[in-house]
Amino acid sequence: MRPDRNFPRGFSELLTIDFPSEPDVIGFGDIPDAIDALLQQGVGAYRRDPARADQLFRQARAAAPTTLPIYFCLYKIHTYQGNLDEAQAAAESGLKETARQAGWPADWRLWRAGDGLHEGAGRFALYTLKALAFIHLRQNRPGIALQMLDALKRLDPAGLVGWPLIAALADGAR
Repeated sequence: MRPDRNFPRGFSELLTIDFPSEPDVIGFGDIPDAIDALLQQGVGAYRRDPARADQLFRQARAAAPTTLPIYFCLYKIHTYQGNLDEAQAAAESGLKETARQAGWPADWRLWRAGDGLHEGAGRFALYTLKALAFIHLRQNRPGIALQMLDALKRLDPAGLVGWPLIAALADGAR
């Protein structure tokens, strides 16, 4: 059993999800059907009832805390809504779980460049670290955001998870 078995195939598509105004089916990958149903319902509910979407995503997390797309849904909706403390908590929880699945230290400062950074749980970890950098910028915490961006520059020098955009936002905020 691979440690990232609950990580979606086609992750690039997941990372670009903008919760649609019309309910569409989102490809969350190889996750349990019941969890996929909760996530689909949450995506569908998001525009008209964000509290219901949050409830559905939290229900999914309680049932399947190792399923990484759940954390993505939680931090994405809370970032959209400006609930940055909630977004940060969800992203930090997701980062902890994805680091565990990747076999990495829980502290992102200890991550090293190497195999597995751009697939499975490793890719989700880098993407979530980027999301946390953005959240910290929005919270007016540029110091920690810049530390995260420096780590991403070291771990993903080609910028494959899109951190250069967040770095440009940070430069513009100075």
